[in-house]
Amino acid sequence: MLLEAVWIGFAFSLGLLVRMVGLPPLIGYLAAGFVITATGPELNLPKEGNAIIAHVAHLGVLLLLFTVGLKLNIRSLAKTEVLGGSLAHFALSALFYAPVIYLAFEPDWMHALMLGSALAFSSTVLAAKVLENKREIRAFHGRVAIGILVMQDLIAMALLSLSQGTTPSAWALLVLLVPLLRPLLYKLMDLMGHDDLQILFGVMLAVVVGGSGFHLLGLSSELGALVFGALLAGHNRSGELSKTLWALKEFFLVGFFLQIGLGGMPDPQAWMFAGLMTLLLPVKALLFFGLLVLFKLRARSAFLSGLVLSNYSEFALIVVAVAMPQFLIPLALTVALSFVVSAPLNRFAHPLYEKLAQRLIPFERDSHHPDEQPVSLGDAEVLIMGMGRTGSAAYEYLEHKCHLVALDSDPAKVAQHHELGKNVLYADAEDQVFWQGVKLNAIRAVVLCLNDVEAKVIATRKLRQAGFAGLIVSHSMHSDEAQQIMAAGADHTYLTMSEAGLGLAERVRQHITL
Repeated sequence: MLLEAVWIGFAFSLGLLVRMVGLPPLIGYLAAGFVITATGPELNLPKEGNAIIAHVAHLGVLLLLFTVGLKLNIRSLAKTEVLGGSLAHFALSALFYAPVIYLAFEPDWMHALMLGSALAFSSTVLAAKVLENKREIRAFHGRVAIGILVMQDLIAMALLSLSQGTTPSAWALLVLLVPLLRPLLYKLMDLMGHDDLQILFGVMLAVVVGGSGFHLLGLSSELGALVFGALLAGHNRSGELSKTLWALKEFFLVGFFLQIGLGGMPDPQAWMFAGLMTLLLPVKALLFFGLLVLFKLRARSAFLSGLVLSNYSEFALIVVAVAMPQFLIPLALTVALSFVVSAPLNRFAHPLYEKLAQRLIPFERDSHHPDEQPVSLGDAEVLIMGMGRTGSAAYEYLEHKCHLVALDSDPAKVAQHHELGKNVLYADAEDQVFWQGVKLNAIRAVVLCLNDVEAKVIATRKLRQAGFAGLIVSHSMHSDEAQQIMAAGADHTYLTMSEAGLGLAERVRQHITL
C-alpha cells in the first residue's frame, strides 16, 4: 500500500500545480498516471498497484454516481429532450465516427461501428463533477445533461452485454421492486443522525447494496449506485448526505483519473487516433446543440448542456476493453485529451456563452420552450437571487418588512417554496435572455445568494448594465472572490464565515456587558 500512497501523493502534487495555473486538478491526476507509466520500467515499479488503484477508482465512481442520484429527478428522464436527444445523438454520432475510423484506422466496419458507438458516449464522471463543482446539477441544463448521461449509460450497458455475448441474470427483474424499498430507506435515513453513521450508510448503499447488488444480478454496479441515490433524492436530508460524502468521494476519484494514465503509454498511432478524435469534439458539441434546440430548448440551455457533454466517456473504455482490447490505449488517450479540452472550457462556460449569445439565439425555435423564464417581478422592492440556506434566511427575515421576490434555477426548490407560500420564481441569473426581458423598475435592492462566484459576478454586471442604481449586496466564502464581485459593481460583499464569527462575538459582548 505504500507504493499506491506515493502514487496518490504524486497525483495530488501535480493536481495542485495544475490548479495554480487555473486548470482543474483532474488534468494533473491524468498527467501523473502517464508519468508513472512512462517511468515505471526504469524504476522497476511493480504492477500490482494498478489493481489497487483500479479498486479505489471504482469506489470513487460509485460514490460520485450515488451523490448524483441524490440530486436526480427520475421524472426528468421521460422528457422529450432527454429521450429524443440521447437516442438521436447516439445514432448520429455513431454513424458519423464510424466512417472516419474505417477510412483512417480500422478497415473493419463492425469494429469501426463499435468504436464509433463508444465515442458517442459522454463522460458521466467528468460531467457530473463539473456540474457539481459549479452547483448546477439541479439547474435546467444540468438536469438535461444528467438525464442524457443516464440514458447513455443504459445504452452502454446494453452494448457491453452484446459485446460480451451475455445477458443479465433472470433475477435482474428484481430491480423493478427496488422502489418499494424507499420507505425503509427513508426511515433508516431519519435514524442515522448527522455523524459517522450517515457516512457509513451512504457508502453501504452506494458500494454494497447498489454497486455489488446490481453486479450480482448481471447489471452495472454504476447503475446500482445511481438508482439507490435516486431513491433518496426526495428525502429532506439528501443534500446533507451528499455533502457528508463529498470529501470521501473526492479522494477516491483521484484514483479514477490516475487509473486512466496508468493504462499504458500510447504509440504514434494512438496519438494520431486521439488527436483526430479530439479535433472532432466540436462536432459532438454542435450535434448536441442542434438536437436540443430542435427539441425546443433555448440556445443557452442547449449550449451549456452540450458543452458539458462534449467529451468522451470512461464507459467507452469498458466496452472497448471487452470487444476490442487492441484499441484500449488509443481510446484511453482520447478520453484523457477530451477531459483536458472539456474541463477548462466548462469552467468558463457562462462567459463563453455571453460572447456567443447573439449568434446562437437566432437558432432557437419560435415556440414555447420548456426552460422559459418569467420576466415580471411585479411590484417587489427587494430581489433575492438564489434560495439556498442563505437566501432562504434572508427571505424569512424580510418577507414581512417589504415587498419581496426571489429567483432560483432549481425548479424543485421553487416548487417547494411555492408550497410554503413564498413568492419565488424560476429563473437563472446567468441567462442573457432573462436579463434582456426582466423589468427592474420597482426593485430598490438586490441580495445575491447564488452558489457560484461566477454567477454573482455576471448577475452584478448585468444589473449595472441594465441601469440598476440600487443596492447590491452579496456574500462570499473567500476574500478574493469577494473582490471580484465588488469589482463587477456590488456595493458590499459579506464574508460569510467572518460575519458569522462577528455575530457570535457580538452576542458574547452583549452578554458580558449586561
